[in-house]
Amino acid sequence: MPRDLARRRKLLGLALAAVVSMAAPIQSGAQGVELASVELQRGEGALLLSYDARLALPRAVESALLHGVPVYFVAQATLYRNRWYWRDERVARVQRSWRVAYQPLTASWRVGMGGFSQAYGSLSDALSVLQRVSRWRLAELNQIDPDARHYVDFSFKLDSSQLPSPMQIGLGGQGEWHLGIERTLKLDAP
Repeated sequence: MPRDLARRRKLLGLALAAVVSMAAPIQSGAQGVELASVELQRGEGALLLSYDARLALPRAVESALLHGVPVYFVAQATLYRNRWYWRDERVARVQRSWRVAYQPLTASWRVGMGGFSQAYGSLSDALSVLQRVSRWRLAELNQIDPDARHYVDFSFKLDSSQLPSPMQIGLGGQGEWHLGIERTLKLDAP
């Protein structure tokens, strides 16, 4: 029982340290997400999406990571078909989620996606995995009506809803935890 109590205290201490670090003032410099490129391609019998994002973490997010708090990033793309008589029809939707965490014992960064996890030596190497995705399969070509207009809503963001509960308190007013970008792409006729 005492060991369980000690572990709980340690976890609470880490969460409080991360919350305190969120109150630190932001240093000057560009922070956020910028899309260098995002494009749609047809190939392999499917509609493929590729993107290249530039990600600059605010000091509070980087500090939380260094204190052992895992941070989640989500990329999502939704293909819609225009309809004049009703809401646009959702044809397909795909989503990827990455978990980025620092492992203090090994001084390495781990990036997990699904059941797969990989270790990296630096934060920039770890973030490069989720910043650039090529030929992401969005929909089969037979799902796309050649006589209709289609568009894709794309978003890439830090998912603060997956942070530990104590850290979610008070995040509403802190812009440094609201990293994300959205784009709408029109699908050209074949």
